[in-house]
Amino acid sequence: MNLSFTPLSGEYAIARLPADAQIPDWADGVGLVNITRADDELSIVCRADRGPLDADAGWSALKVETLADLDEPGVVMAAVTPISSAGLGILVISTHLRDYLLVRTKELPRAKDLLTSAGHAFV
Repeated sequence: MNLSFTPLSGEYAIARLPADAQIPDWADGVGLVNITRADDELSIVCRADRGPLDADAGWSALKVETLADLDEPGVVMAAVTPISSAGLGILVISTHLRDYLLVRTKELPRAKDLLTSAGHAFV
């Protein structure tokens, strides 16, 4: 499966808060925002310029432009395999409509090369 990607502007950060924390006001705003509450944490992905200082910053986001049904097999695998096989870390966020990949900003050029070499395209 060949996919198309669009890099999102700005640098992203991932913050981890206690599981019972309230969703902070800084979480919402422009760019990609993902809020996940689990039994052991509240995890927030947002633009680094508004996240807390102790957040794990230095991430870039790629939007998967190729739309697929929720149960379409292989979409995430096609996106992740070239990057993870090269030993790079990756965070995947899936929504009802599409998927997003976050890679370390310093590794973004390499990730783009890996995806292009695997037959994927950038818009």
